[in-house]
Amino acid sequence: MNQGRIWCVVKPTVGLPLLLGSVTVIALLVHYEILTHAKWFAAYWGG
Repeated sequence: MNQGRIWCVVKPTVGLPLLLGSVTVIALLVHYEILTHAKWFAAYWGG
C-alpha cells in the first residue's frame, strides 16, 4: 500500500468511516444537482 503510513496518524476506526461518509455525501450531492438542474433528465425518464 502506497499510503499505508496515514494510519499512524489517523486510526482506521475513525478514518475509514470519515472517508466512506465523505464519498457518500459527495455522490448524493452530485446526484441531487443532476436531478434538480438538468432539464434533459426528466425528459429522459419520461421517454
